[in-house]
Amino acid sequence: MRPRPEQPGPGQESVWDYPRPPALVRSTERVEVWLGGERIASTDAAWRVLETSHPPTYYLPRDAFVEGAVHPVEGTTTCEWKGRAAYADLVGGARRAPRAAWTYPLPTPRFTDLAGTLAVMPGAVDRCTVDGEEVVPQPGGFYGGWITSRVVGPFKGAPGTWGW
Repeated sequence: MRPRPEQPGPGQESVWDYPRPPALVRSTERVEVWLGGERIASTDAAWRVLETSHPPTYYLPRDAFVEGAVHPVEGTTTCEWKGRAAYADLVGGARRAPRAAWTYPLPTPRFTDLAGTLAVMPGAVDRCTVDGEEVVPQPGGFYGGWITSRVVGPFKGAPGTWGW
């Protein structure tokens, strides 16, 4: 059963207005990732993947990450829209976040701009920010959406939302 979408206010987006299949949109917002008390990534040239019922997932260029922060690991998964994902541990300070980032080395034609970028699971790191606002991780721990005051839900991911 489809939930009742929240009404967006001025300057907000409803995730229920996002398309399926997802859209890929360039972002000039300042996106930062912190781990182990250190800023391990910063960029104003990210991509946002926008999919119905999901908060945006931000993809940062690999060069946004400080040297030594990204450690590729074994294992892949497949996204019906973007292709085969590869994973990486993130390291910052004395902390290692297992499989906290993923990339699409050879994305599908619709998502070729994601080649050379990494998405970060906000709940696996100390914090992520968008234009200085701290991100709330998408509920449920499975999806990698970034919730800010810019988006309204309800958001897929919490118990009982799998069939949305």
